[in-house]
Amino acid sequence: MIRRENELGSINVSNSVYTKIAGNAATNCFGVKGMAMRSMVDGLVHLLRKESMSKGVLVNCNEDGTISIDLHIMIDHGVNIPALGDSIMSSVRYMVSQQTDTEVKEVNVFIDSMVLD
Repeated sequence: MIRRENELGSINVSNSVYTKIAGNAATNCFGVKGMAMRSMVDGLVHLLRKESMSKGVLVNCNEDGTISIDLHIMIDHGVNIPALGDSIMSSVRYMVSQQTDTEVKEVNVFIDSMVLD
């Protein structure tokens, strides 16, 4: 949780807010099938529904008031992976900082699976 204070009071922003913003920004990028999670039971990667999207996003609050975001995603077959990664990092960084006024120190994208249609 990030806490911001000024002369009028304080605002606490929960990690779940950052998680939802980052998950939405990532899944709206062209070529992203959705957020992913590796099952501990069978070891397979599963596509998460919109309601469970937060399981594919990990937000860490840093000592300096910034945040770091890890995203686990599934992508479509045939997309340019480096370009997609750059697009996701840029989009997530912009949306989170725009909506919460919090500096994003890093965005790490983990491509867990590729969907063949």
